[in-house]
Amino acid sequence: MIDEKILKDGLGKTLNDPLLKGYGEPQKGKVRNSYIKDGVRYIVTSDRISAFDRILGTIPFKGQVLNYMAAFWFNETKDIVPNHLISTPDPAVMKVMDCEPMPVEMVVRAYITGSTSTSIWTHYQNGSRNFCGNALPEGLKKHQKLEKPILTPSTKAEQGDHDVSVSKEELLAMGRISEEDFDTMAKMSLDLFNAGSELCRKNGLILVDTKYEFGRTKEGQIVVIDEIHTPDSSRFWQADTYDQNFSEGNDPKGLDKEYVRTWLKNERNFTGDGDIPQIPDEIKIEAARRYIETAKQVTGQDFIPNQEEPNSRLEKNMAI
Repeated sequence: MIDEKILKDGLGKTLNDPLLKGYGEPQKGKVRNSYIKDGVRYIVTSDRISAFDRILGTIPFKGQVLNYMAAFWFNETKDIVPNHLISTPDPAVMKVMDCEPMPVEMVVRAYITGSTSTSIWTHYQNGSRNFCGNALPEGLKKHQKLEKPILTPSTKAEQGDHDVSVSKEELLAMGRISEEDFDTMAKMSLDLFNAGSELCRKNGLILVDTKYEFGRTKEGQIVVIDEIHTPDSSRFWQADTYDQNFSEGNDPKGLDKEYVRTWLKNERNFTGDGDIPQIPDEIKIEAARRYIETAKQVTGQDFIPNQEEPNSRLEKNMAI
């Protein structure tokens, strides 16, 4: 269990808009800033948290956790699916091959769940029995395991817009991607999900669903990029309490950013529209604790956060 004082102190040391001096202008995403220098990309993972396609604020040590877990998974799965990782020169930085991002996110789901208006469970509850080209049987209950993992691709929206779940056929009709590239990414996604599910199972977690992003290297190879099986890209449940919670109709015990999303929805009636509510410190601290516990449980190793002031640490570690 991480010391409460470390988490409280971390509230004043979050990395919101990381800048690397001498690396040029950053490309800014919801959570990451990236730079290209000498043909290599440097990805800086901030402590920003996003949900409902909005940036909500910062969570202590979140960027370090995401960077640590992404590097762990890239190393763990590099013999299954190629990826872009070269090294991690700072707790919040990955040095990677510069790739052209593919215009599609590949989402894999093993359970029917979710809380947003676009979730698979909401669609099912509203009467739909086909989600992104996947036929769903009658009689499913919320949080129920699907017969097998399904692929539910998504368009990649610009910041501030909403991603849209689509079928393979719809993507091909849009002309966003070739069938050959889609099939390559689909196989990679299912292979990664199966490998991730197995390791999570050994460590007492259920990998519920996740998203993968892919890019094409300068040599034309498709590789996985961004992150794999982190609390931002994935939903995790505790395996030992799932059966009882499901049989009693309760929500599974989770370790992911769904905690913040659920708090916003239930306590502030916020689902993405209008002004973003202020997130109290105690919610941020609990979210940070959950991120850190997830890292420990998934990797089987203690995660020790770096407590230095993050901007000065970046300047030191990334000095040219």
